[in-house]
Amino acid sequence: MKIHAALKRLLVAILALASWGACAQNFLWRADSLTNHVWLFGTIHAGKTSWYPMPKAVDQAFEDSRTVVVEADVTDQKAMQKYAPAMTYAPPDNLREHLPPGDYERVLRILPRYGLQELQVAQMKPFMVASLLVLAEWTRLGYLPQLGVDTYFIDRAREEKKPLVELEGVALQAKLMDSLSDAQGVTLLDGTLDAIERGLTGEQIEGVVRAWEIGDPELMLRITREYDAKVKGAAEFEEKFVWSRHDAMLAKISAWLDTGSSPRFIAVGALHLVGPRGLVEQLRKRGYTVRQVFVAPQEEDGAGGEKP
Repeated sequence: MKIHAALKRLLVAILALASWGACAQNFLWRADSLTNHVWLFGTIHAGKTSWYPMPKAVDQAFEDSRTVVVEADVTDQKAMQKYAPAMTYAPPDNLREHLPPGDYERVLRILPRYGLQELQVAQMKPFMVASLLVLAEWTRLGYLPQLGVDTYFIDRAREEKKPLVELEGVALQAKLMDSLSDAQGVTLLDGTLDAIERGLTGEQIEGVVRAWEIGDPELMLRITREYDAKVKGAAEFEEKFVWSRHDAMLAKISAWLDTGSSPRFIAVGALHLVGPRGLVEQLRKRGYTVRQVFVAPQEEDGAGGEKP
């Protein structure tokens, strides 16, 4: 089965970050055990050229690390193509057959806003259509998938010949997406269409980017919570695609901290790092020292630091 270009780009973006978080120039934490340390850096699935090169503090953390860790290697085209069919309906089945009356027409009406055509979504499952539309809104606002931060670090790891490790992997993330029921996907698509039509998606995107720019994880979480309260299906999506994944992530990160003395640079979606259920606070609860690294205005002169 051939996968058209739109679906390929969408899968790259989704697997890079299943949550709708953002990456900050100083969304960087250092976690220490008695024998080792790791760096935690928040990422986003789309970006701008102005974000590169990364700030000095991030570059130093990357250089300090012997191994680079990402949620999944979204540049692995073989893996992407292997699991992409699970995200679509096999003909003659199609999207229209799975949506309530009127919703398919709502999808068709919004496609021209992003230069998309019916053929590009006709075989997609509702969850994938919702994700495509959100990604298209990011792109409309100037944040491009090809400039995603995850891809930047994957490419850089290869250039500098650093080992690249997957925290989860394409297979696990694809299985998670495929576990959504039709009803859950339809609810999410309905809520996404409503959010775009009301301008809520654009507001949320600009809000989390602003939180990124000032390095404020509390603000990012608050903006996300406000969006969840207004958009049908958003809170359930967040629970399944962000918080439910943390036990497995924490088990791996803790094992790295407790064994050896090999620092790792761990790049994950920024929403994974914020709030009481985020990786930062959960690592603190496990007894590790975790401090956020901030970018001072004088960083160009070598300044910068950490805050608890």
